[in-house]
Amino acid sequence: MTEKKIKRTWRSRFKSVLIYCAFLLVVTWGVDLWRAQSIASGKAPGLLTMSIKGEKIDLTAISQDKPVLVYFWATWCSVCSTVSPSVDFVSDNMQVITVALSSGNDKRVQQYLNAKNYDFTVINDSKGLIGRAWGISLTPTLMVIDKGQITSVTTGFTSPFGMWARMLLS
Repeated sequence: MTEKKIKRTWRSRFKSVLIYCAFLLVVTWGVDLWRAQSIASGKAPGLLTMSIKGEKIDLTAISQDKPVLVYFWATWCSVCSTVSPSVDFVSDNMQVITVALSSGNDKRVQQYLNAKNYDFTVINDSKGLIGRAWGISLTPTLMVIDKGQITSVTTGFTSPFGMWARMLLS
């Protein structure tokens, strides 16, 4: 094979990979938009409550200084089990509030967190009232709240880089 043919083959493969990646990004973005139709947008619903550790949480006030990543998850959610370690990882450097949806009482949720060695702040929504108020129908759902406004929503699997990028762009 000549050097010219090798370069053409390499360029062709590289171009195909770029087109494939762009296609995946567009499809993923479209699916996210479709799945997020029922989710709250614009001004974030009020969230003034207590964490399972007894910490007072006022989401609107917290989001005034820096954006907050709000993570809706459940102990029974299989996709959440792959996203939660990433949320725990980014919680060291970002403001993160999580909401455990229909996952049992505070003690059960705390046992789950201990077993997984997670250290993020958790609000227990044992009856799903917060989830319904926010229009959450899928777990996991991640939102970025900045100055009381929802600036980003995504559902399903998200990487630490995806979380970081959404926070940066808010």
